Amino acid sequence: MTTLYIDADACPVKAEAEKVATRHKVPMKVVSNGGLRPSQNPLVETVIVPEGPDIADMWIADRATTGDVVITGDIPLAAKCVEAGARVLKHNGEALTAANIGNVLATRDLMADLRAADPFRQGGGKGFTKADRSRFLDALERELRAAKR
Repeated sequence: MTTLYIDADACPVKAEAEKVATRHKVPMKVVSNGGLRPSQNPLVETVIVPEGPDIADMWIADRATTGDVVITGDIPLAAKCVEAGARVLKHNGEALTAANIGNVLATRDLMADLRAADPFRQGGGKGFTKADRSRFLDALERELRAAKR
């Protein structure tokens, strides 16, 4: 059975994911280390993990498998889930697959090195837009349909 896992820390699309999961009658696990209001939706389980670096990521990585869908912006978590056979989406709807996760990981590592080498090259990036939200909804719809097959 397909399960939708949400890496909920700093996830801007929890409500959208819940709507799509409900439409498909897919259980959804919202995983964080606290601070989230639990959903009243019986398909949505809020999972609170202990404080600590990457504990929520490890919880998801230990459970996600073939047929599941994972929503995360964390690239190392995405790589573990792709390796386990899960379908992975970033918050902007970009699919992370076996074909592209190596390049995405390499780019992430390169950017981390550049930021470390230049203290003035910090943060930034573009904001989350309505177009990103729309792309995410379309992509999640496709991924859930494919995962349920």
